[in-house]
Amino acid sequence: MIESYRTKGLHAAREVNRAHILAALDRGIPESQIMAVLGIGRTAIWRTRSAYLEGGPGYALHDVARPGKPPRYGADVEAQVSALACSTPPAGAKRWMLELLEQAARAHEGIGPISRETIRRLLKKTASSRGAS
Repeated sequence: MIESYRTKGLHAAREVNRAHILAALDRGIPESQIMAVLGIGRTAIWRTRSAYLEGGPGYALHDVARPGKPPRYGADVEAQVSALACSTPPAGAKRWMLELLEQAARAHEGIGPISRETIRRLLKKTASSRGAS
């Protein structure tokens, strides 16, 4: 929850800076003075001006949504890995280790090839404990 507030605050600060840049440019204030007062680089001014000219004030002020890389594994795989981690560990093991989970997940029909690091991230995301008592 704290992360979302930080992210929103960061975006709000960017929007305020961009609004100041646009206002200063509109008043004819030199770039060097804008950079000194706002503590920003010349690139921020150029990008803000370019975005304004390309799409208007809304486009210049707000970040454009970025699609990012689509997740390789869906919610079904996350659920299967989590269920596997919550199940009884194999014979000879007190609890699941990432190596054992990797082997079991690769042998599982619905999961297929998956790395140890991906399993770790999925479990961290779901706050699983790998069978600790």
